[in-house]
Amino acid sequence: MDYGVVMFATDYAIRVDELARAAEERGFESLWLPEHTHIPTSRTSPWPGGPELPKEYWHTHDLFVALATAAAATSTLKVCSGICLLVERDPISTAKAVASLDRLSGGRVVFGIGGGWNAEEMADHGTEFRTRWKLLRERVLAMKQIWSDDEPSFEGEFVRFEPMWQWPKPAQQPHPPIVLGSNAKRALERVVDYCDGWIPLEARTRDLAGDVIRLRQLAEAAGRDPASIGLSVYGPRADPAHLEGLRGLGVDRVVFGVPSATADTVLPLLDRYVELMKTIG
Repeated sequence: MDYGVVMFATDYAIRVDELARAAEERGFESLWLPEHTHIPTSRTSPWPGGPELPKEYWHTHDLFVALATAAAATSTLKVCSGICLLVERDPISTAKAVASLDRLSGGRVVFGIGGGWNAEEMADHGTEFRTRWKLLRERVLAMKQIWSDDEPSFEGEFVRFEPMWQWPKPAQQPHPPIVLGSNAKRALERVVDYCDGWIPLEARTRDLAGDVIRLRQLAEAAGRDPASIGLSVYGPRADPAHLEGLRGLGVDRVVFGVPSATADTVLPLLDRYVELMKTIG
C-alpha cells in the first residue's frame, strides 16, 4: 500500500516545492493538491464538510502551476490533482496542461477529477449544476481522444470540436491514470464507465467494504478487470489497525491530510505519519 499527502496549497501555507521535497524525502509516494478557482461570497451552496467553509478554499494556488512546481522540485514523487474541477475547465486546454505536466515530470501525473459541490462557483464558469456529471463525462472522453489520436475530433452534447492537432501527448500511455474523487450516489458506476480508479473521502463513506465489493461487481459486469481499477482513500483514520484493515480490503493507496499551515506545523505532522507508515510497513 502506498502513502500520499494532500494539502490545500495556499499563499499563506508552506511553499508547495518545500512540501513536495519534504514528502519525497520521507518516502511518500504522492502529493495531492485540490483546487477552487474562487468562492462566490454569496456562500449559497452548503459545504459538505460543515457550516463554516475554511479560508483555504479561496486561497489556493492555480492547480497546474502548483503541480508543476512540485514536479520540478522532486524526481520520483507523483504529482496528483486531488481533485481537478474539470467541470470548470476547458477540456482542450486542460488536456494540454495535463499532457505537458506528465511529459515534463517524466510520467508522474495522476489526474484526479470530480463533479464539485459549489453551484454558484460553477455558474460563474457557465456550468449548470444539474448537468455537471454529464459534462464531466464528456470532457473526460474528449480529453482521452485528444491524448490518444493524432487528429482527434469530438461531437457530444456539451463538447464539440473539429479534427485538430495537439501535442505533446502524455508520457504515460494511453494517458495518466484518471481517478474519480466522489462519494456521490452513482460514483462507482462513473468510475467503471470512464475512470481508472476511485478515491473516496473516508469521512463521507458509510460502507467502504460494501462499496469495494460493488465496484468489483460493476467492473466485471462491464467487462473490465476489477484489478485494473485502483482504489485510494482520502483522509483515512491514522490508526495502525484501521490502516491494516484498509489494506486488507485491497486499498492501493491512502492519502493523509495536512493543514494549510507553515512548515513548523506541517513537517512534524509528516514525521508522525512516517512513524505510522513504518508500523504498517
